[in-house]
Amino acid sequence: MSATQLQRARALTLPSREAMLYREPSVQQFWNNNKALFSDAWKEWQQTEQKNEFSLDSSLLDKRLRDAVTQAWQDPSKEVAVKDLLQEVAPDVFQLQFFDPERLADLRNYLESVWDAQIPLRPPYGIVLNRRGAMLDSRSEGYLAAPSFQDFYHEMLNTYMRPIARLLFPEIMGYDTQTFGFSIHYQPNTDSSIRPHTDASAVTLNINLNLPEETFTGSAVDFFDVATGQKIALTFKPGTAMIHRGNVVHAAQPITSGERTNFVLWLYGDRGQIPPQGAKRPIIDASERWTTPTAALDSFAPF
Repeated sequence: MSATQLQRARALTLPSREAMLYREPSVQQFWNNNKALFSDAWKEWQQTEQKNEFSLDSSLLDKRLRDAVTQAWQDPSKEVAVKDLLQEVAPDVFQLQFFDPERLADLRNYLESVWDAQIPLRPPYGIVLNRRGAMLDSRSEGYLAAPSFQDFYHEMLNTYMRPIARLLFPEIMGYDTQTFGFSIHYQPNTDSSIRPHTDASAVTLNINLNLPEETFTGSAVDFFDVATGQKIALTFKPGTAMIHRGNVVHAAQPITSGERTNFVLWLYGDRGQIPPQGAKRPIIDASERWTTPTAALDSFAPF
């Protein structure tokens, strides 16, 4: 009997960590040559292997956020209820409760089963190959192609992230048609920190996935105000998210104990375009914010 697509995918050997870090041509060939196989394997895994009985949907999100966003989609003039849930914790950096901490166990159980699926996943470049680092968007090779996850991923971006980002940073309108996402995992002695950098995004949403009992020390995110030289250190709590422009300089301090897992989601314009530095905030009607772009997704991936 011939092997199934899932069996074939599991039998493949991932490129070495060194080959991935140096982005050797053979690595790109590996992902490109097996793209259709991995897509079919994830579909098969979802149908035959994935035993979770719950659905990946908006019930995983904080109820106040879910209700406020639902109301705003129905009547954009009521978007103030969404804004009331956002706290400015640094200049133009906002924090909100994104996931319901009591439902994070369900989401994490799903993700643990994904990471145990033995289907090759590409981690973000530049990190150690740990089991919780993966590309999430279909524009990335080796992405998490399980159909149920992709539906949930796009719901987070289209229903929640984009209109909230437009509410806070109206100048991103038109620079938010394209999506990108990855998961990242911090632990001492491996991927423990990230040096100061900006993102290749118009806006970034960074969501913590730690369970309430999964405590850690260190790993605060530093945000730098270039104009004043001020640095503000912020720490994630389970299920919270930080949203900010991509051009805000930030860094992750070393994690000293425990582990931290996050989704990082980006929006930008066609072919990676982002708003010009210092772009003025236009006046945009609420009805324009609560819409979904109709432009086709391109294939540009920042990394």
